Amino acid sequence: MTSFPDDPEAPGGGVEAVSVNLVKALAEFKDLDIDVITTRQDSYASGTESWGKVNIHRLPWAGGSMLRNAVGPGRRQMQEYLSKIKPDIIHAHDTYGLMVKGLAMPRVFTIHGFIYTNTKFSGTRFSWLRSRIWKYIEMTGWVDQPHIISISPVVREHLTGIAAGVVYDIDNPVNERCFEIKRRECKGRIFSAAKIYPLKNTLGLIKSFGKLIENGFDCELRLAGGIRDESYMQTIRKWILLSGLTDHVHLLGNISTEQVWEELSSATIFALVSLDEGSPMGIEEAMAAGVPVVTSNRCGMPYMVRDGESGFLVDPNNPDDIARRLGQLLKDDKLCRSMGAKGREIALDRFHPAKVAARTREVYLHAIEDFKRK
Repeated sequence: MTSFPDDPEAPGGGVEAVSVNLVKALAEFKDLDIDVITTRQDSYASGTESWGKVNIHRLPWAGGSMLRNAVGPGRRQMQEYLSKIKPDIIHAHDTYGLMVKGLAMPRVFTIHGFIYTNTKFSGTRFSWLRSRIWKYIEMTGWVDQPHIISISPVVREHLTGIAAGVVYDIDNPVNERCFEIKRRECKGRIFSAAKIYPLKNTLGLIKSFGKLIENGFDCELRLAGGIRDESYMQTIRKWILLSGLTDHVHLLGNISTEQVWEELSSATIFALVSLDEGSPMGIEEAMAAGVPVVTSNRCGMPYMVRDGESGFLVDPNNPDDIARRLGQLLKDDKLCRSMGAKGREIALDRFHPAKVAARTREVYLHAIEDFKRK
């Protein structure tokens, strides 16, 4: 049970991409029959379809906000549907975990992030109040889960003292094609992929990049990602214009998965200096492609990038620190290659979909046996 795209070949976000990668890899096991149940607020598709050996069940959005859907009509609809198809085990992701709360069935729940944190930084009306409500709802949902997959140690830290179930550490899988990206580096190209709003600290990255230009570096910054906060985007555009960076900073907007891979192919560095992240897919894909990473020294990011080995960790609130590390990589081709190679080595072990699926299957077996004993 997860967010799943209308077109599995074109996922629209991190959780959708993770779900597609995981489902595809799990379907390779002969002892697993995979059914995906999904709803989408922006989709009118409904019914059941096949994707290879996988059955995809698309239910209509039950109505209202994401929160109301997860704990109200959407939850009732989901539980009724589950009673009809009678799965051996349920693997719920994100808000779908709230929909299965209390079900007497073998259950596994993957936490991809914290909605209350995203809500807090959303810039929308009453975001502080909505964030508190989400925090309460999410935490009460964790208490009920018998088996939880933590995609990052930072998730496990949040669960400490709250979750009563067994917690397993399994990273998100990337598309296996990321490991096949052919590097055709355009020297001096810095790439970043993230939604544009304060939590992602897009302006902080641009200001740091501006210092590189001031210091005479011949480089460009290419930013992919949709706009979540229009006023923040206006501030960014104004800053780019007033700082004379129009020819150096390229706002790509929402781009396809294939286009992201093309950008990674040509990038010298992948940069993401968010204020809060669990386990960003962009970093995993960059590591799989052999691109060195410069990212924040907080939350889940230090657990992904080995500082000084596969990239650099920086203070997201310190433009000088960010610019220094970006500049160090731009000046040293040998360092870029060695860090990129180390990142790919780590990614093969932790993020390859076949390995993630094998670890996930083991959790399923544990969850089923645990349910039988009880």
